[in-house]
Amino acid sequence: MDLSVIIVSWNVRKLLKENLKAIYDNTQNINFEVFVVDNNSKDNTVEMVREKFPKVKLIVNDINEGFAKGNNQAIKKSSGKYILLLNPDMQVLPETLEKMVLWMDNNKKAGVAGCHLVKDSYKTVQHVRRFPRLFDQLMITLKVPHFFPGVLNKYLAKDFDYSTKAVVDSIRGSFFVIRREVIESVGLLDDRYFIWFEEVDYCRKVKDTHWDVVYTPEVKCIDHVGQSFSQVKTEKAQKYFRNSMLEYFKKWHPAWQYWTLKIAWPLGLIISKIKKEN
Repeated sequence: MDLSVIIVSWNVRKLLKENLKAIYDNTQNINFEVFVVDNNSKDNTVEMVREKFPKVKLIVNDINEGFAKGNNQAIKKSSGKYILLLNPDMQVLPETLEKMVLWMDNNKKAGVAGCHLVKDSYKTVQHVRRFPRLFDQLMITLKVPHFFPGVLNKYLAKDFDYSTKAVVDSIRGSFFVIRREVIESVGLLDDRYFIWFEEVDYCRKVKDTHWDVVYTPEVKCIDHVGQSFSQVKTEKAQKYFRNSMLEYFKKWHPAWQYWTLKIAWPLGLIISKIKKEN
């Protein structure tokens, strides 16, 4: 098996249908399998997949298990030499998956890889990031970018050239290719993260090995950017982000940095509330 495509889905039946149709319509020259892990959708996603895409290997959860745990469920059952974690609101183009497999075959040092993501207008989705530092995450916590957006330029890698292949710190989890040997040596995603930071954490683990995390412009995919997660209310989304950020710093940074962010978070909520009122 060349490629295992894994899609964790939650209440995005229409976009998932378009995603799956694009995969099967545009991929003929490689051996691949597709897993859909449904995280307790209430929009008849499961019925649609069973009816329209009988080849899909469907995993149905009774509760929302989150991104990392859902992907891990399918990774354990997968058999591809490469594993693609693909968000449900993505749309592959002709030969996207075939080109990605060929690229991985030709780039043996790439343990994790991402491609050129574009919006519907074919505008580049800027998704390469530098690893989080206390400064930039503190700025996010205190809502400083609302007033001074440029404060995050370094973290957001605003100077990155998306027309050139490069070894990077981390890439967006919406199109996230992992070499089988990397999973065998590094392990699965850390399911302490419900959503956010799980791909950053994985890239961090990979960078500590002899493998590289690589961005390539040679492969392109459409990213509808956050259509599934946009259903989550702002307060809950902030809670998910906070918990994942703190988990990441607890794992990778000195304890004082973790506590600095934890203490700063309530102040950030106050600032956000004042901004809304004004």
